Amino acid sequence: MKKLVYLLTAFFAITLTSCEDPMEDIHNEIDAKTTVITGDVAFTMSDDDYDFLELNYGNFNNVDDAKSMIPGLLSDKYPIWGKSSSALVTFNVYSPLRTERSLARYTVTTADYDANPETAQYNNFDDMDQIYTFLDTKYDDPSDRFLVSLTYKFYDGSAKTLNNGFLYNNDTWNFIQGFTDDEYEEMGESYPNFSSEDEAEEKIPTYLKEKYFFKNRSAGDIESVMYKLYTTDVDDLDDDESTSDRTTYSYIMYFAYDGTDWNPYANEIQESVQFGHDGDVWVPDNTIKYRLTSDDIALIETSFIDTYPGPADNVGYFGSFDRRSGSSNYWSDEMLIEAFNVVLDNLSPGAENGQKYILTYLIYNGSTEDESMSVIKTDGMWVKN
Repeated sequence: MKKLVYLLTAFFAITLTSCEDPMEDIHNEIDAKTTVITGDVAFTMSDDDYDFLELNYGNFNNVDDAKSMIPGLLSDKYPIWGKSSSALVTFNVYSPLRTERSLARYTVTTADYDANPETAQYNNFDDMDQIYTFLDTKYDDPSDRFLVSLTYKFYDGSAKTLNNGFLYNNDTWNFIQGFTDDEYEEMGESYPNFSSEDEAEEKIPTYLKEKYFFKNRSAGDIESVMYKLYTTDVDDLDDDESTSDRTTYSYIMYFAYDGTDWNPYANEIQESVQFGHDGDVWVPDNTIKYRLTSDDIALIETSFIDTYPGPADNVGYFGSFDRRSGSSNYWSDEMLIEAFNVVLDNLSPGAENGQKYILTYLIYNGSTEDESMSVIKTDGMWVKN
């Protein structure tokens, strides 16, 4: 660990009259005046940070890679920081979403509805399970990432004709939101399809923003969309034995919400990991730094007024823990741990074993000053770390 050493000294008079090392006193004084710089930072990795780690694509393959590589970056960015320093780092992780590999277009017929007693009477679906049952019957052995662009009637207050996607992936049918003819028209299309992928990328985000305007969406949400494109029929979807004519294909596109707008998903997600300095190196750390509030002090007073009347009343009145060992209001480490269990169980009742906190609080030891204690949850209890 690199240390910042402040050494204020006058002239040293070295008398060479013994066999002792004349530098020993100097070294002792340097060690005594060594000061560790502690810092806290939160940042999102920049292009330069990825370049430093020789990550040309600006992302990590997974979170474990980030945990192993970022400590080197932190040592370079903050060379003089030492023990108890912390860094909350946000970074990109490569996370591609699987899209279609093959495509089928199908419009559900009257005969299809009649084949199922639940849909025979009205010739429409009215719940999603009926659709999945139909797909399992229609496509009994689909390949992975097989997309069905399905046109069907669905009753939800009234019967509507819908065109949505169903992607078979990992032995499961996954629903992919499509667009109705009216929605294509609302997006300025004369036909129920787009003329290019660029046009789809440009128009769909505006549609999604309006669609989810009154719904509670959070930054980082990802929405899958199936859109139709009028293009060359290279797979002969219409079975006319020609691959040079044009027809409508369906594709899947993903969009990510940044808190304000929807944007084409770039196959990356953001993750954040906290790192702490253990005195030698940076390590992944879940430590939360927290300063006790007046509400915490009031809770401690109320909780311990019967167990420790003097200390509880004193801390409630002054807002600081009396740490003078000879005082009748003395708070020992063991008593503080009891108090911090009450505070943290109230603050973070769902905290898992292994969660760490560095708690900062006021003490009185002849003067008022800050003191900190590191605790960790072990077997359901908070103990000194």
